[in-house]
Amino acid sequence: MEVKIGVQFAPRELVVESAQTPDEVTELITEALTGENKHLTLTDERGRRVVVPVDKLAYVEIAEAEPRRVGFSAS
Repeated sequence: MEVKIGVQFAPRELVVESAQTPDEVTELITEALTGENKHLTLTDERGRRVVVPVDKLAYVEIAEAEPRRVGFSAS
């Protein structure tokens, strides 16, 4: 699954490929926004952690990763 995180005052978004389900990621985001912890922490497929301060979040987009298409098609 692909998670895109927009960070305030950053020219590019962060893209994290996660093995977690969309519901698990949504729960982590909700806990970070409403809880005492002031950081959103996600782990990617390789075990690397991405930590973003909640007050700098602009948006979070959660999407199923689409398989990459190879080749050309003629219509």
